[in-house]
Amino acid sequence: QVQLVESGGGLVQAGGSLRLSCAGSGRFGDYIMGWFRQAPGKEERDFVAAITYNSDTKYYSDSVKGRFTISGDNAESTVWLQMNDVRPDDAGVYSCAARGGYYAGCWYYTTGRDYDYWGQGTQVTVSS
Repeated sequence: QVQLVESGGGLVQAGGSLRLSCAGSGRFGDYIMGWFRQAPGKEERDFVAAITYNSDTKYYSDSVKGRFTISGDNAESTVWLQMNDVRPDDAGVYSCAARGGYYAGCWYYTTGRDYDYWGQGTQVTVSS
């Protein structure tokens, strides 16, 4: 049974920084882990960033490129999302997701249906 548990969300001032963590357990082989954001009032989750299990490749949405950094520790099955220069429109529920197995780069897996396992989410609130 694969489980993903996020932590690190909270209130951050615009321009500030926050670091989210996602701890995975269970066996899911060679994987890609991604972060998604569900903005307030929206049903769909937007892709934020993804990383391969060996940190070989990473991919970011245009809206966070240059501000957010995804990193991972395969031995611990943990992925982090360092959020810098946070903006009000970064607010929302951040969920990590994992996909067991892949045949293309991270750029290929940017929708929710590309992932098999999900965490419960962690709230990020941005004050302006």
